[in-house]
Amino acid sequence: MDDMIFFHEGTVRICGSLDLKEALGDCFVYLKRHIPLELVDLSIFDPEIGGIRVLARHADFDVAHDISAPVRLSRAAIDYIQSGTGKIVRIDSANLSAPSREMAAALGISDFTGIGMTLGIGGAALGFVGAVARGRRRFTEKHARLMSLLHDPFAIAMSNHLRYREVLRLQELLADDNRYLHRELHRISGNEIVGEDFGLKGVMEMVRQVAPLDSNVLLLGETGVGKEVVTNAIHYLSPRRNGPLIKVNCGAIPEGLIDSELFGHEKGSFTGATAMRRGRFERAHTGTLFLDEVAELPPAAQVRLLRILQERRIERVGGAKPVPVDVRVIAATHRNLAARVEAGGFREDLWYRINVFPITIPPLRHRKADIPAFVYHFIDRKVRELNLTHRPSPAPGAVERLQRYDWPGNVRELENAVERELIRNQAVNPGGLLRFDDAAAPVSAPPPLTRGSIEPGDAALELDEAVRRHVARVLGITGGKVQGPKGAAALLGLNPSTLRHRMRKLGIPFGRGGK
Repeated sequence: MDDMIFFHEGTVRICGSLDLKEALGDCFVYLKRHIPLELVDLSIFDPEIGGIRVLARHADFDVAHDISAPVRLSRAAIDYIQSGTGKIVRIDSANLSAPSREMAAALGISDFTGIGMTLGIGGAALGFVGAVARGRRRFTEKHARLMSLLHDPFAIAMSNHLRYREVLRLQELLADDNRYLHRELHRISGNEIVGEDFGLKGVMEMVRQVAPLDSNVLLLGETGVGKEVVTNAIHYLSPRRNGPLIKVNCGAIPEGLIDSELFGHEKGSFTGATAMRRGRFERAHTGTLFLDEVAELPPAAQVRLLRILQERRIERVGGAKPVPVDVRVIAATHRNLAARVEAGGFREDLWYRINVFPITIPPLRHRKADIPAFVYHFIDRKVRELNLTHRPSPAPGAVERLQRYDWPGNVRELENAVERELIRNQAVNPGGLLRFDDAAAPVSAPPPLTRGSIEPGDAALELDEAVRRHVARVLGITGGKVQGPKGAAALLGLNPSTLRHRMRKLGIPFGRGGK
């Protein structure tokens, strides 16, 4: 038989699969046509255990050794096997040397004929390939020469397998890190929705309705009301919670780069495109894509976005092959999109595509009952972020002062005010109370209070709303105190338990020192 044919056929079988067991099985069947072997295995050296570990094995008989268990050998046996990369060792009988007797004991057979070859690339030993037949003197020099022809294919197959195994290990580590980061992001930004039981109660009801579905969501509201927080809630309450949540501020990307950022680009598609790059849609595959300030998209990008929402496929810049994407889109804007459509600044068909389930988030001035909870929430968060050793509390009347301000910058402005006050407090009066003296709220004396008094503007209010406002004003006067001779219950002529029940029903938060 021609050596070249043998080498070619053997190489095709050995290197035909990254699955080493499958490749060795194909090679075993072919080798049996030319060499009277009954077992072949591929092993790597493991200095930690003082022996070898079998990666793959094929045999015509039952082998006592469990392939998952390491084969521990003496130093002499290991030196014998590693005596030279590419070196062929032919054993006519296992009883002729101590190392071969160790191998026979490990395999659970009394005597065998063997051919062994150390595998290596670039002079570095990788492992060992062994061929075995039961009985004595089964192999000849010709058989050993044929095995030696396959040194390089066996070494390459083992090297590829080891690298592939390392890639899988690193891939699993990366996936585990990704899962950990998702849990941390959820813990940091997705666990707590301040105001979900009061000012955002209606919003959260809508979130829970739409989260389990794949419908597109449009978040509307002024800048700083918490659209990103609501996005987090939708994503982490959805079946896509284990997928990526990719966030894009459409107004922050230059018009010339918007297509590349959203849809990706192919190598060489424009100057500077030195490699293929995935866009945000591809990165959000099986997850959620948050398009903040979607009204700022230029007309060309609006056309491409519309097509993706219709066909669920993207084309990278410079590419001709469509790439399918499975993405849920949550869009957000502080603009009046209906007016933009009317003025021709936003495509009407795209508006209908993203406006499947609109959620309007009310500004902070319409949910001032949430301000105390926000203040304490931001104090806790900023104390951690600023590494402060002391957690100060608001001074009496400070929170009420904040509630009298309309907060045009909404929650974001309130967060900045809390951080600013903490910094000033740390520098001027460490450990003191937070006064918020520079808050933009107009500080004025409360109107004289008489039991049942109602301001003139309250006449047109619904009864519950009028009562809610009146109770809130009384709480402002008492510094949030419910019980006691100077508490709100005494001023209103109510039992404290009755007042608390009524406050709970009206959605007025209490606690945090209110007795």
